[in-house]
Amino acid sequence: MSPSELPPEQSAEESEAKERVAHPFRSLRELIDYVSGKALPPPAGEEAGLAEALPFPFLAIVGQSEMKLALLIGLINPSVGGILLIGPRGTAKTTAVRSLLDLLPQVERSLCYYGCLPEDITSGGMEAVCPDCARKYAEGQPLTAPDRVRLVELPLNSRLEDVVGGIDERAAVTHERLRVRHGILAQADRNLLYIDEINLLGDDIIDAILDAAAQGSYTVRRGPVAATYRSRFVLIGSMNPEEGRLRPQILDRFGLRVIVRGLEDAGERLEAYRRVRSYLNSPRGVAGAFSSEMAAAAEEIKTARARLPEVILPDRVAKPAIGLVQKMNIDSLRAEITWFEAARAYAAADGRAEVKPADLKAVAPMALRLRRSQFMTEYFNGQKGEEEEMDRLLEDLGKTATAKKK
Repeated sequence: MSPSELPPEQSAEESEAKERVAHPFRSLRELIDYVSGKALPPPAGEEAGLAEALPFPFLAIVGQSEMKLALLIGLINPSVGGILLIGPRGTAKTTAVRSLLDLLPQVERSLCYYGCLPEDITSGGMEAVCPDCARKYAEGQPLTAPDRVRLVELPLNSRLEDVVGGIDERAAVTHERLRVRHGILAQADRNLLYIDEINLLGDDIIDAILDAAAQGSYTVRRGPVAATYRSRFVLIGSMNPEEGRLRPQILDRFGLRVIVRGLEDAGERLEAYRRVRSYLNSPRGVAGAFSSEMAAAAEEIKTARARLPEVILPDRVAKPAIGLVQKMNIDSLRAEITWFEAARAYAAADGRAEVKPADLKAVAPMALRLRRSQFMTEYFNGQKGEEEEMDRLLEDLGKTATAKKK
């Protein structure tokens, strides 16, 4: 009997089975779980050297499913508001962030040293771009080109001027004009900004980063010169709680919070050791072993990003979720904003256009944890007595005024 003569149900089952053999996963979550259990061949001989450093493959990280899922959701939907990784040393936090490079999509990048874009001319005219870009635009030459999203890391010893920018001496000499040079925040535009040990940064730097992240741009003033730069980035931070706490203001600005613990399963720890050993001996070999899965994940992310605008959150799903947030005594509205946006990204990655309760449940821990404030709860409880006394006195005042009228 030929395949065309099979009953429709049987043909569909066989077709699905063949697809599952070629790609044994249906979603990013399944892909993560599948690759975590993938066996690597014995390490090859040591490589002589590499022209460029190859990051450890993201999907080769053993376990840590929640951390990997949170980072992928951040790539799919930047509206989640950034990701904070909290855990002890040696739990692959920095490795995971740096390994995102092979999963990042492409964006239109300025070809100019000063970051000039066509929309600058649209909004501010030719004076809004440098002379070279004004000439190119007039001649019909492109000002941008497709480029991959990059990972911009903020050094721990960065100064405020490094972060926001300062006077550009090159522009002063070449074009005989004062201009503010790009800082790290401007370089992070449409990229990922990673801050390791974010709890150790100075308050002035943290405040500048948070303001730029919230507004999508920032303005630098140096004497008579001022410049405004775009700063639209996905913020990723990591910290070890042993080294110091994070200010509540900063913690609230991170949408997803992931508790990264050490691997508890002995088999997973052994597999992690084997993969690290294989990578140290042959980075290119390990990258090749996971190349098909990494390509599949990159395509899934691209597809999910395109599908995201169509994903809806029905009221019948959202209202009970808001009730849960209120029962948890969470005051910040960022809780449900992050939770719902993460659920939309999760549904998009699963190939659906509507959020289900299961989607909310899958991302709830990373969106809702560390949201409650014991201080604010005690503060409001302390104010309750004063409010009740005030209401009672105002009621008595009203009764007294009514009695005097009579």
